[in-house]
Amino acid sequence: MRAESVVLRATVADFRQGPREPWPQVAFAGRSNVGKSSLLNALLGTKLAAVSKQPGKTRTLNYYLVNGRCFFVDLPGYGFARTSMTERLEWGERITAYLQEERRLRLVVGLVDPRVPTSPLDVDLASFVRRAARPFLVVLTKADKLASGALAEAGRRIQRDLELTSPPLAASAATGAGCKALLTAILTTLDTTNVPGQGA
Repeated sequence: MRAESVVLRATVADFRQGPREPWPQVAFAGRSNVGKSSLLNALLGTKLAAVSKQPGKTRTLNYYLVNGRCFFVDLPGYGFARTSMTERLEWGERITAYLQEERRLRLVVGLVDPRVPTSPLDVDLASFVRRAARPFLVVLTKADKLASGALAEAGRRIQRDLELTSPPLAASAATGAGCKALLTAILTTLDTTNVPGQGA
């Protein structure tokens, strides 16, 4: 898979206000400082996703139409956003509704920083995605920050902590390492799941 065309189609607070096209959706979730926007830009070959040094920059669901055939959905980060507790709870409710109710959602990509201890929030995300019966792909971000041995050890720890059936992938927005493998994994999942109107 190669991102030949990318268009920011919608920025909404509630997924019910998002695009109505039947294309499958791939959601990207992770802690507010995990490097989600940077990785999205690396995957898409653009600078559409806003990158900030302040955690919690993404406060909406941002829909990127990729190659006119699927949406990459950038979800609000969790954990460190400098917002009120009320706002955090509202975000959580909206994201929960999206993961549970969006029929076009075909894959959740969970991003984890391998340099820090596994967050209880990461564990909660993995558990929730499993309960929602959504395919789940975990990716270690900022892979260039660790030596290969340390990265492999972190992968084993995260696989154990999140109770994954297969090792997580690793990718670096800075070097591009792992991005092709991640795009291939996404495409494979989309090719093996139904699209609304085509047997869903």
